[in-house]
Amino acid sequence: MAEKWVERISAFSHSPSHFLSGTTAEAFLADLLREVRDDRASYNVKVLLLSPLCEHPTLLCPSDSVGEETALELMSVFAQCPPKLLQFRCHLLLALTSVLVCTSCVSGRSRASQDFLDLLLQVSQDAGDIHGDGALRSLRATACSCLQELEACCPGLLSQRLELLGGLRQQETSRLHQDFAGLHVLVLRNAVYQLTQETGAGAEHLKAILGGNTSVVWEADQDSVVKNNKESAILSSLILGPMGRVPTLQTGPDCKELRSILSSLLEESYLLTPLCQAALLHRLTEVVAMVPGVTPGIFRTQLLRLLGTAEICLLHVTLLMKCAFTDSLFSAEDEAFILKRLVVLSQHPLLSVPEKLFYMDCILHFPENRPISSSVDDETLPVLLTPRLASALVPTVFNGSATLLSRLNLLSLVCLEEAEDAEGEESRGLAYLHEHLTSLLRIVENGGGRELVVTFFRATFLFLFYFCHVERYSTSLTEQLCELYLRHTHLAPHLINLADQTQDKLPESNWAVELLKALQRVITKAPLGQLTLQDLSWHLKMLARVAEEGDIRQGGTLSFLSGIILSPPSSVCVSGNWRLGNGLLGVCRRLLVHPGLDSLLIPLADVLQHLACRYGDTDIQDHARLYYTLLTTLSREKLAGVLAKGAAEGERQIKKRSLSCVLAEGEGLTTMLTVHQTEEGIFRLTEARRETKEGVSNGKEGGNCPEEANAALEAYRAQFSDPGFASEITLKYELSHAQAHDSRFDQLFSIRIHFILTDDHYEELEDISVPCLFRERPAPVVRLRLKPIRPHPTTLRASAIFTTQDGLSWHTALPDIRVAFQQTFTPPPVPRTWGRSSRLCVFDGLWGEICSESGDSVTSLFCCQLKEAAVRKLVEEHFLPYLASDPAQKEESKVLVFLPPRSHVLMKIRSEEDAVHFDVATDNWQLLPHINSYLLRVTSSQEDALD
Repeated sequence: MAEKWVERISAFSHSPSHFLSGTTAEAFLADLLREVRDDRASYNVKVLLLSPLCEHPTLLCPSDSVGEETALELMSVFAQCPPKLLQFRCHLLLALTSVLVCTSCVSGRSRASQDFLDLLLQVSQDAGDIHGDGALRSLRATACSCLQELEACCPGLLSQRLELLGGLRQQETSRLHQDFAGLHVLVLRNAVYQLTQETGAGAEHLKAILGGNTSVVWEADQDSVVKNNKESAILSSLILGPMGRVPTLQTGPDCKELRSILSSLLEESYLLTPLCQAALLHRLTEVVAMVPGVTPGIFRTQLLRLLGTAEICLLHVTLLMKCAFTDSLFSAEDEAFILKRLVVLSQHPLLSVPEKLFYMDCILHFPENRPISSSVDDETLPVLLTPRLASALVPTVFNGSATLLSRLNLLSLVCLEEAEDAEGEESRGLAYLHEHLTSLLRIVENGGGRELVVTFFRATFLFLFYFCHVERYSTSLTEQLCELYLRHTHLAPHLINLADQTQDKLPESNWAVELLKALQRVITKAPLGQLTLQDLSWHLKMLARVAEEGDIRQGGTLSFLSGIILSPPSSVCVSGNWRLGNGLLGVCRRLLVHPGLDSLLIPLADVLQHLACRYGDTDIQDHARLYYTLLTTLSREKLAGVLAKGAAEGERQIKKRSLSCVLAEGEGLTTMLTVHQTEEGIFRLTEARRETKEGVSNGKEGGNCPEEANAALEAYRAQFSDPGFASEITLKYELSHAQAHDSRFDQLFSIRIHFILTDDHYEELEDISVPCLFRERPAPVVRLRLKPIRPHPTTLRASAIFTTQDGLSWHTALPDIRVAFQQTFTPPPVPRTWGRSSRLCVFDGLWGEICSESGDSVTSLFCCQLKEAAVRKLVEEHFLPYLASDPAQKEESKVLVFLPPRSHVLMKIRSEEDAVHFDVATDNWQLLPHINSYLLRVTSSQEDALD
């Protein structure tokens, strides 16, 4: 029975809606409650049965009445449960809280919620635990947490129990003191807030609540329920600053009871953990802000330790207090000290990057005593942050990405203010920031990684956001970006995004248009004979973006296209590259809707006609023919209605009429020429048997290697210096349909699979073509050839374009392909005539070389518990192709693994008395984490197999 319930609860947790489709929530809840009441069921199973009520109470209790009945059942079980079963009783309290809160029984002040509240208060003040050995402490802690949850969801619920909660807090000497302090201050804050909402409330009402010990007043009428719900929503959005928005309670100076409670809580605050201290001080700050009769000076005794704290949460709450009370609590000296401390902490070497970024953000949103701006959302610099003080935060190329950008943002604001103070004179800091941006550009130009490239373009946008009006630097930056693009055309998407974001955020600036003009100029003037296929593809993407600007003349772009398609001897049209053809058509499509189309009509028609007649791909010819027909048949207005993006409903109707006038079944033709996107994956690549291509120097196999290790190693090393040496990893995959069945995709043709790298560990992959894929036929095998730069694990993103039997073209995404570390293993590339003894010589030579050299070479030891039979099986299953020693040798196995392009991993595997030792040596220390993870996996799987 227990196993059955485990399966049912697991199925419900995995998909509640699917589970309840086979039954009803009412029936499932009845089964749960019946099993919880059953004395024959174990309490471990009963704890599991309560999890659906904790996680999905609204599904099982869809109405308040069902929730109240369920709560009454659970309270009955709690009353009959033996006291020693503390864990089960704790789970019962949690389940009751979830049910009553989520079904609105608490906000509706139902009888069940009143009984449950009395139960929680009774458990939380259990005298047997207070004077005993603390066995009930976990149950009392749970009860206190449930009370906090109820009060947070229904503010004011415990307002009549403030005196009782204060007494519990003061008499508690265990760690539960912290829980009761948090509950007490939450109830106090909510009670004061509710008084601010009552007309005519004053000191007498406050004194009555603070000293009252009556039972909770339960409102019966529905209007009160609605009012409480509304107050809950308002209270949950109570924000500290500026405190002028917080409602106030006019009590006059007569607030000694409240001051006494606040002083007591503040005196005990140092006993709490930093996070709980911060929460308590936050609530007390709200209370003092709502009661003008209590001066903020009550916090003065706490400021000394708060200003010098190393806890980030306490410093944060100090800033919140400063935002609330400004110069009524903080002097000018305090303000200067806090700001200098934030500057120091923003660069402290022992702090983590997130902490330092938080302090930087605090500087940008510093709550000044006398703020110039009333906005609390905008980033502004405090008046006391002088350029000299901010100079400690200048960005450097050694900063991380987030730190660099944060510092650049702050220093840009400093430079803006410095320029305003200097009445338009150029800031020295601005020159430094431009030099810093140039340094980043040089690093990117010399082959910086992907993260650095993204950081550079984000930094460039920040610089332009603040200083695009400085013509000297914006013009220089445009020239530098053009030079960078010509050397690294793959940065085209980053440049396009930079232009887009600049236009979006700086609509008054013309910098983005000037950049696109400059890029068009350098592209169209570049020698056509020196263009590679990849450069041309990026140029077309860039020119397509340039063609979107109506203010940029497109004559140069059309001349470039004409030169490309007519250039002998290896004409682009003859190649028939489908992706390149789409790039050409993408530019033409944007030119069709350009405002200056009248002046481009003849050369654009010539380009489209040439593509329609001469391009070596039928799909590209059809698209070009359609564009040519539209260009030569439709008026400019109708052409824009057909092709312009974001067409309205009326324009769509124009499109239908226009195409019907041009071609019979025009819409059908457009559908045929459009590449459609699938809603889900159509097929997948599943790993099959792997092949390795060994690098052998020009086919020279040589003779037997000398037995001396040094001579063998010298002969082995000689292969790597041979220009004919090449090594790659070939992975075999089966291309098969996904499980989801769609008859439209049973027969697929002309499949072209494209791969995208997610890191820089491998060289770019070539596309793979598959003639066809039929669901009823065996899955075709494709070979994926990887050329590692670093033999690390990686993930490849894949997509494909294919044609269905009805002639439609489709694009689909494939599941990511994960290349594991062991998939980079290949046998050592020794000549085929070498025997095992020669491999052993190479192993010994490499081992001695790695152990004697420093640099990237390193040795390590991996140990595990395996039986002798398991060790033999491990070597046979995982290391047999790489074995350098005799397989019959039982004492020690020597493994030599080659990882392209130039790395080796060597292992000596032997059984000792206490464990199995894997002595590892490698000439690439960066492989050690991957080696360790791999050995952990294969050894643990071997243990599991034997068990």
